[in-house]
Amino acid sequence: MKFTRYCRSLLSTPAMAVERYTKSHQSGADIAMVDLEDSVPPARKEEARRLAEEFFALPSAKLARSAVRINTLSGPDGLRDLIAIARYRVKPDLVLIPMAESPRDIEIAAGALAADCPETEFLAVVETPLGIEHAPAIAAAGHRLRGLVFGSADYAFAVGARLSWEALAHARGRVVNSARAAGVEAMDAPFFEVSDLVGLRREAGLARDFGFSGKIAVHPRQLALINELFSPGEELLERARRVVAAGLENGRSVTVVDGVMVGMPFFEASQRLIEQFDPPRPDGSHHTQHPHRAEHAQHVQHAQHAQYQPQGHEPTDPPNHATEK
Repeated sequence: MKFTRYCRSLLSTPAMAVERYTKSHQSGADIAMVDLEDSVPPARKEEARRLAEEFFALPSAKLARSAVRINTLSGPDGLRDLIAIARYRVKPDLVLIPMAESPRDIEIAAGALAADCPETEFLAVVETPLGIEHAPAIAAAGHRLRGLVFGSADYAFAVGARLSWEALAHARGRVVNSARAAGVEAMDAPFFEVSDLVGLRREAGLARDFGFSGKIAVHPRQLALINELFSPGEELLERARRVVAAGLENGRSVTVVDGVMVGMPFFEASQRLIEQFDPPRPDGSHHTQHPHRAEHAQHVQHAQHAQYQPQGHEPTDPPNHATEK
């Protein structure tokens, strides 16, 4: 399992629900997203684009990675969304591209935002049979694409499958394998039963064990559990410290830790875990020091961007069924 703070959790807020913008940023989600797609009626798309600009300008937007889900790029609304985003005074950290079916979807978004949003990254939502078939090519569509998101509801409807883990296991496996082969993240679809935290724990645990980086939340009350399941526990962190210490002591050559033979992949994974999840000491150091290496720079940059403490309260917003499909 590849733990990362980049996208353990994502919470969507409808663009029209301006009163919920600040709560979204404060929810504890790694990614707070404003939605221009399913939650917005066709007649109010232009109004939603105008309102959504404030989502990124609020002071609270610094608490999480801010994202926007645009409309599908197979229609005019998706293109209008990109034009509007390019003009926002504060740019989004991420753009979610729904219904991605080929690398061309990412290329269109990258081209439209190249001049005005050069730092904005992308997540591609794979939620159709064609998208699943082309997942490897989509995942490798460019350096600005940071991950694939599995959209279970639309995919299940398209193929006539039940919305269960077992029925969609093949599609999920293909999304994860395609993402990892391209070196990007993979986010699992939501668990739609808002009040069933037992079911959420089971499905999120399965997603974690499958190799997903995180899972989408349909309600703020799901976030604490999702973040917990996609974060290493203290026992795993302590073992990571021992692995890194052993690597430093042995010049990063193959050695034995806790009766298990470990080598370079173990050192790399353990170091990444410490960088992202091991609380620093007051002097800014971690429990285990290591020489700086260039290959860690990108991981550290994104981890530091999302370093914040969740608020620890349970919001009382109504269920948000307009989140990722």
